[in-house]
Amino acid sequence: MIPIILSGGSGTRLWPLSRKMYPKQFHSLLHDETMLQRTLQRLDGLEHQPPTVVCNDEHRFIVAEQARQIGIEDLSIILEPFGRNTAPAIAVAAVHALQQGDDPVLLVLTADHEIPDQQAFTDVVRQALPLAESGNLVTFGIVPTYAATGYGYIKRGQQSGDGFRVDEFVEKPDHATAEQYLAADEYYWNSGMFMFRAQSYLDELEKFNPEMIKHCKLAADAMTEDIGFLRLDADAFAECEADSIDYAVMEKTDLACVVPMDAGWSDIGSWSSLWEQGEKDDQGNATRGDVLTTDTENSIVHAGSRLVATVGVSNLVIVETEDAVLVADKEKAQEVKQIVEQLARDSREEENFHRIVYRPWGSFDSVDEGERYKVKRISVKPGARLSKQMHHHRAEHWVVVRGTARVFRDDEIFDLHENESVFIPLGATHYLENPGNDPLDIIEVQSGSYLGEDDIVRFDDIYGRSDE
Repeated sequence: MIPIILSGGSGTRLWPLSRKMYPKQFHSLLHDETMLQRTLQRLDGLEHQPPTVVCNDEHRFIVAEQARQIGIEDLSIILEPFGRNTAPAIAVAAVHALQQGDDPVLLVLTADHEIPDQQAFTDVVRQALPLAESGNLVTFGIVPTYAATGYGYIKRGQQSGDGFRVDEFVEKPDHATAEQYLAADEYYWNSGMFMFRAQSYLDELEKFNPEMIKHCKLAADAMTEDIGFLRLDADAFAECEADSIDYAVMEKTDLACVVPMDAGWSDIGSWSSLWEQGEKDDQGNATRGDVLTTDTENSIVHAGSRLVATVGVSNLVIVETEDAVLVADKEKAQEVKQIVEQLARDSREEENFHRIVYRPWGSFDSVDEGERYKVKRISVKPGARLSKQMHHHRAEHWVVVRGTARVFRDDEIFDLHENESVFIPLGATHYLENPGNDPLDIIEVQSGSYLGEDDIVRFDDIYGRSDE
């Protein structure tokens, strides 16, 4: 069995914490580990080959680093040049799996689900394995606990092994219909998790959408390795239609089976669902970070960078990050997506980036900015190095506040220690590395006529980047 982890979601309903360049699966929402890390750890009770993660090209270093942090370095990371929804993502993973040899069973999971009951999850996956091995396309149906209107439903049919044939896939219902589904005891929430043989899935996809499978095979067959990542052929993948596995295959195939799962599953699709899953105080508040509450009830309060205090409020979502604050009625938390749409229309950076931006070498925090200057705090991981570069429009001053910096400036190479500084003139070729075993922190003051991130001429980069 090969686990396939889909990590392409953007999590817009969890803005301002979740953003395009650092979406919800890379955050620690309910536990110390991130959602991606929790998904990878969920495999521990199963016998499986190294997992495959399918993710956006821009997230590749985040995925690799978060896997490394929990001791997982033996995995494949397939890079999508752009999103095409789940059907093509699973198809290219299936083609890659077949390229490795036999026809393995694929366990398809998404990187942003919460499943508290690890043992129940493991037991159900094992229960579904014979159905998948015999050529069926298995989906896991979540045993509903309330009349949810935010999920699609699966109606079970005749029993088949330890599961059931799928009788019908149903779109998100209104509340009255959801109540009927709950009372009928034959409907499950559609979890978006699947299990099937790689060839079985590809055969069914080819039956219903031969053009999609053609372009997916071309993209996967021409896949190239790039410093440990697997990069799909962009031209072939661009021709691929975007569609979900539900619409492209599962709702059309005669091989669909559903296996019930009762493991506390949630897709953490909004701040209200995060409140439902989170630990709460005696007043029903779920808090994270530096939070003080008085006369506050049934609210979720997330403090990212400073103290957040609430007085005399109830049923609210309050989320603070370094550069944005969200206040919403908990019952309307799904509508946060409309704010993200406004940000996109206005081309605001808050749609895509946090103030802290992560790079393969570490991160930088834009502390202050004004006319002709910008101040950053730059953190460089041990052994990491920034690209060799120069700027046309800005000069830079670097002050080391922690660790040791090895500086390359034109033909000079020298080390800077804490409280030492250096000036990088406009037009100088330069780069910076951390030769030590501890993190390196520097304060960078930029000055010049233009301070955009695109004022970089990159000569050499050990991470293979061309435009970051």
